[in-house]
Amino acid sequence: MKTLKAYIENSVIGGYFDDEFKKPTKKLFDEFKKGNYKAVISSHVIAELEKGAPEYVVMNLDSIDYKKYSVNDEMLDLAERYLDEEIVSEKYRGNALHIAIATIIDVDVLVSWNFKHIVNLNKIKLFNSVNLKEGYNLLEIRTPQEVLKDG
Repeated sequence: MKTLKAYIENSVIGGYFDDEFKKPTKKLFDEFKKGNYKAVISSHVIAELEKGAPEYVVMNLDSIDYKKYSVNDEMLDLAERYLDEEIVSEKYRGNALHIAIATIIDVDVLVSWNFKHIVNLNKIKLFNSVNLKEGYNLLEIRTPQEVLKDG
């Protein structure tokens, strides 16, 4: 059986310590630790964490094995397409970049707690319409709770 590749963006890493999101996030991290799911991040995740996350949040990422991808021009160009289509504004370019990275590296799912700009049905449809126009696959975007086998 194929191991699920899940791109985790910063809200999931920080969600481990948030009262509202802690329980399902810890379960997701347990799945990573057991090897049931494969965590995927990017240099963009690391840069965002280094920009302002508490040290304990940054260190918690090291509690799991993950594969890290570097941001490249193709990813930046796709993120720019999302901005051109006004799916998110310039202020939220970082969120568009997470979507672009996950799309291009072709993960099984992008996992997030960001309901305003990422895990939002209307936004997901718009991101995926650009992905299809640009020749990429559809991207599944879910919360940790939705990804877990037992919900």
